[in-house]
Amino acid sequence: MEKADTPLQQVRANIAKACTIARREPDDVTLIAVSKTHPAETIEPLLRQGQRHFGENRVQEAQGKWPALREAYPDVHLHLIGQLQSNKAEDAVALFDTIHSLDRPSLVKALGKAMDKLDKRIPCFVQVDVGEEEQKGGCAVADLPKLLDRARDADIPVAGLMCLPPFEIEPAPFFALLDKLARDHGLEGRSMGMSGDYETAIKLGATHVRVGTALFGERGKPA
Repeated sequence: MEKADTPLQQVRANIAKACTIARREPDDVTLIAVSKTHPAETIEPLLRQGQRHFGENRVQEAQGKWPALREAYPDVHLHLIGQLQSNKAEDAVALFDTIHSLDRPSLVKALGKAMDKLDKRIPCFVQVDVGEEEQKGGCAVADLPKLLDRARDADIPVAGLMCLPPFEIEPAPFFALLDKLARDHGLEGRSMGMSGDYETAIKLGATHVRVGTALFGERGKPA
C-alpha cells in the first residue's frame, strides 16, 4: 500500500483498505476525481500524480478547461456526473467518455440521436432515484426496466446504475438497493459513493466512486 503523503495517495489507500475488507481487488474500483468548479491549475497536480479519471457536472464548464488539459494528457477519461439537459446531449457526447446521469426517456432519445450523428457510442450509467428525491434527478425504481429497454433500443451502451443517496441519512441501505437493482438487471457497473461515504460504497459493490472534497478540498465557485 502506498504511503499517504498526498490527498490522492490517502484516498487510494482508503480504497485499497475497503477493498481488502470486502475481499475485492482495488483495480476493480475506478476513482473519479470530481474536478467540477476547480480550475486547471488545481487539477494538474493530480494529473502529474497519475490520476486519469475526472468528473464534471456541467458541459459548458468542462468545455472551457478540458480540451487544453487533454492536449497535455491525452489518456484522460472524462465523466459527466451532473444532470444533463437534452439540448446539451450532442456537446456531451462530443466531449465526455462516460455519462453517469441518464435518467429519462427524452434524454435517451437525445443521446441516441447525438451518438448516431457523431458515430460515437459512449457508455452511460442510468441514474436511479433511490431516495425518492425528485430534485436530484434519477428515474424511479419502478420505471427502471422500461428506461433500460429504451436505452438498449437506442443502441446506448449501458454501463450500469448510478445513485445519489439522501444527505444526512445512513447511505448503506441505498447503496445496497442500487447493488441489488444492478444484479437484478445483469449490470456490472455501480457508480456510487462520494468523499464522505466511498468506503461504505465499495464494501457494498461500488465500481466507480466520485470523490471531490477529499482530493481537492472545499469547492470553489463555478466559473
